[in-house]
Amino acid sequence: MARWQPGSQARLEREALELFVTRGYDQTTVAEIASRAGVTERTFYRYFADKREVLFAGGAVLEQELVAAIREAPEGTMPLDAVALGLDRLATGLFADRLEIAMRRATVVAAHPELQERELLKMAHLAAAAAGALRERGVAEPGASLAADSGVAVFRVAFAQWVAQRGATSLAELIRSGVRDLRALTAG
Repeated sequence: MARWQPGSQARLEREALELFVTRGYDQTTVAEIASRAGVTERTFYRYFADKREVLFAGGAVLEQELVAAIREAPEGTMPLDAVALGLDRLATGLFADRLEIAMRRATVVAAHPELQERELLKMAHLAAAAAGALRERGVAEPGASLAADSGVAVFRVAFAQWVAQRGATSLAELIRSGVRDLRALTAG
């Protein structure tokens, strides 16, 4: 087995998800994931702390994209609108061609309470990063946190709908609809 091969992290993520779906999360070992990906266990641990983290590796990229979009929102954009622009970027960029992966991942996460807990932690980090970007734009607290947390709640609901509907409605449209619904709920 070669010491290093390009694309190792992506292969590890792909093979882990495949094994989690076909064999079960609890029944899958790091050794099996590494073997299927054509790398050593040591290589696995260079990328991930444990097998759970394979499912959450994209969290940092998610945060980076959302924060970048919030920072790039035109001056004068309202806080929730800036977050919505970021969510739209995620939907049309990172998740554009990832429905099948998202559905498979959601199935694995939904079946394991410890993974559900980790997913909630990921969403909390996403909201904190969005709030930080809003504060950088001059949005005071608690407005920055309220807008960020509300936006991430919209994202979570839209994402769950997108997966449940098997992509019948685009993630971007579900997010836009969720933002409209949130505005309607808070308007009166």
